[in-house]
Amino acid sequence: MNIREYISSGILESYALGELTQSERLEVERNLAQYPELRAELAAIEETMEAFLMKAARTPRAEVKEKIEQKIFAREAKVVSMTPWRLVAAASIIIAVTSSILAYTYYNNWKQSETSLNELRAMNEQVARDYNQVNQRLGDIETQMQIINNPAFERVVMKGTANAPEALASVYWNKTSQEVFLSVQNLKSLAKDQQYQLWAIVDGKPVDMGVFDASTALLKMKTTGKAAAFAVTIEPRGGKSSPSLETMQVLGNT
Repeated sequence: MNIREYISSGILESYALGELTQSERLEVERNLAQYPELRAELAAIEETMEAFLMKAARTPRAEVKEKIEQKIFAREAKVVSMTPWRLVAAASIIIAVTSSILAYTYYNNWKQSETSLNELRAMNEQVARDYNQVNQRLGDIETQMQIINNPAFERVVMKGTANAPEALASVYWNKTSQEVFLSVQNLKSLAKDQQYQLWAIVDGKPVDMGVFDASTALLKMKTTGKAAAFAVTIEPRGGKSSPSLETMQVLGNT
């Protein structure tokens, strides 16, 4: 068993809160008996819960208890004088009602503590998601660097045309594997109904290499075995079968 993963799953918190089924509880208890690390973690969780409860705990208001007692004794006084056994019965009722008040207060405090624990869980889950996103981003960057630094990939710089003099993008093309990756350095944002489209000029004809939105990521495009040049045009979202040459943004010869 991977102890860290088991603890991170949150099952020990669910066990402490009584949220597990009977079979799940039995499984947790078997694991607790086998692994001291789990017992220590459960003890820490229970201490945290207890601290939440103690922090949130409140004493029931005295006036609430007093009013209940007054009503009970007033009703008894109207019927008959207090005999010893009636005093015992009245006291029992008071104890029962007071216990109910305490139980209700304890339950509310417990729910507040449970809410705090759930908030803590949500924070931990958000941190985990952020970590995964950063980790994924680092993995993407590592992959991009491997492609950029791979001598098998030829870099084709596509400079801005008269339509967009400041535009700049590059293609990384592996003639052996026919893989093509696109790197955007400077392309303006487009309307929602538009997309950029990459073209390879093969034997004097434009060949569709795929559509994309302006992005800083290294984008994998369609493959090609040969190309005299690469270009990018602006097209309706989803692309076209032939380029709109009047919207060409960048162009670069191989």
